[in-house]
Amino acid sequence: MHIAQKDFYKKLLGRLGETQAEKYLKKVGYKILEKNYKTNIGEIDIIAKEKEVIVFVEVKTRSSNNYGNPSQAVDKKKQKKYQKVAQEYLVKTGQMDKNCRFDVVEIENKKINLIKDAFWC
Repeated sequence: MHIAQKDFYKKLLGRLGETQAEKYLKKVGYKILEKNYKTNIGEIDIIAKEKEVIVFVEVKTRSSNNYGNPSQAVDKKKQKKYQKVAQEYLVKTGQMDKNCRFDVVEIENKKINLIKDAFWC
């Protein structure tokens, strides 16, 4: 498989995973506020609300576990980046006083695992 094909497949798999994650989150009571929220720092896949908590959701999709669990890809460096994007969102929307957290949805072979409180704001 060529590099361009791999990139296309990876992006397609990611988008399919985000769609699955969104449906799942709605099913378990989350209200979706934003999808693919982008800033010059980075992107957050899903921003949602669960009760009175703003939840920033990173979706990690894998077709196999050859590279470990999907959530292992959310390392400390990425966490700091997500925190900065989340902070920008909270400032922009005037919600700095709201409780927030980061969840990770890992999808592997169509199995969904929600990790609440994966890390905090």
